[in-house]
Amino acid sequence: MLALNAHLRVWVAAEPADFRCSIDGLARRVRQKLAQDPFSGGVFVFCNRRRTAVKLLVYDGQGFWFCQKRLSQGHYRFWPQEAPGKLLAAHALAVLLSGGDYAAAGGIPE
Repeated sequence: MLALNAHLRVWVAAEPADFRCSIDGLARRVRQKLAQDPFSGGVFVFCNRRRTAVKLLVYDGQGFWFCQKRLSQGHYRFWPQEAPGKLLAAHALAVLLSGGDYAAAGGIPE
């Protein structure tokens, strides 16, 4: 179970990911592109090129959680453009995944 709390670190990759990647491929991308440790317990969020789907990768101390959400219509309009990625406040993840504007929701941590 993924609990969204104020201490959760959420990294959103700006560059689209190849969605043929599995856990190992996205963990490699976390290390190389985001310069973060995939075993840190943070949530790493990736989108596909058309921004119609997202994948989440998180390590819970025992193994990786690997989740995907694909929209039935439309695309994610608000996606961080800052390279390589952006650190968001935990509550902004829910806003981002629902297609909302994470910045308007105060999603950038202090």
